[in-house]
Amino acid sequence: MKRRGLLWGGVAAAAGAAGAGTAWWRSRAAGDVDPAVWTLRFEQPGGGELALASLRGQPLLLNFWATWCPPCVTEMPLLDRFHRDNSAQGWQVVGLAVDSPTPVREFLARRPMGFRIGLAGLEGVDLSRGLGNTSGALPFSVVFDRSGALRHRKLGSVHPEDLERWRLSAG
Repeated sequence: MKRRGLLWGGVAAAAGAAGAGTAWWRSRAAGDVDPAVWTLRFEQPGGGELALASLRGQPLLLNFWATWCPPCVTEMPLLDRFHRDNSAQGWQVVGLAVDSPTPVREFLARRPMGFRIGLAGLEGVDLSRGLGNTSGALPFSVVFDRSGALRHRKLGSVHPEDLERWRLSAG
């Protein structure tokens, strides 16, 4: 009987710790981001390098996607339109491909995008997790304001109303 009580006490303590950890993670300020994010550099499908530091000081929509992810592919034209409509106001859109370079290049040859694409590969999953995507699923989008603070996170497809809300709050 005493063992059972200790076991249940241990289970309760573990559950409490997990709950406290989850509550802490959710209660963090939206802007809590490892500053090392801004030091990252990615190869671009057409050549050259994309340095996230060059985008700091402007509102940034960072979208994690892959060619094998149907919702990712579906939302690409919406992100491209958002980029075209808002780049004059300083907005930057970057797609980080969590994919191999060849399929990304083939996809972009068929469907060119006006916004920058970085080849993040599988390391992109870890980066997205560091930005709040605990499941590592795609698509995943984050929005940074002009000061570099993370303002919004979204797991799943982006919709026009998301983009409008983000434009108004982070621009």
